[in-house]
Amino acid sequence: MDTAMPAVLILAAGAGSRFRASGGTVHKLDAPLDGRAVLEHVLDAATASGLRWHLVRNVHGGMGDSIAAGVLAAADASGWLILPGDLPLVAPGSLRLVAQALSASQVVVPHWRGQRGHPVGFASVHGNALAALRGDAGAAALVQAQRALNAVLDLELDDEGIIADVDTTEDLARVHAILKQRQTSGTDTGTGEQHGKH
Repeated sequence: MDTAMPAVLILAAGAGSRFRASGGTVHKLDAPLDGRAVLEHVLDAATASGLRWHLVRNVHGGMGDSIAAGVLAAADASGWLILPGDLPLVAPGSLRLVAQALSASQVVVPHWRGQRGHPVGFASVHGNALAALRGDAGAAALVQAQRALNAVLDLELDDEGIIADVDTTEDLARVHAILKQRQTSGTDTGTGEQHGKH
């Protein structure tokens, strides 16, 4: 893989307790979606993007700990795309667009119709800060600090998959409906950038 490109860090270490509480009988990432587990859809998208990726599992702690573990595992990358493992509809093209935008901005936050999504991209200059993260807050404080410096690119993408996460069984049903609609219409989403602005 080309280390000159950012690495996609797929976060899959969470407990998924909300999914079980909503009636799920398995971990949300193992829940079946169109014949494959939720996480398999995410891994397929990462592979299809052509980017290097690393799966973060079996990490104790919160999202911050998972991000730190992923950054350390892919420390030679030019940056990192933080992608939760519960976004099965994210398009490979969306990952590529965020990665490309990192060449011109230190932090890239994708949006779909005004809603903030994932993956959030960080250039390598933020490696030490990301590797020091702990707890459940993730990298939100780092993004906020960079936004105050006008160093964040907000990238509008034509891909509902960047926000369609699976936290409950109701979410899974909604994601399944979106997937079926895509298959019926033959829509290829996430390959067209609308606009980006600082």
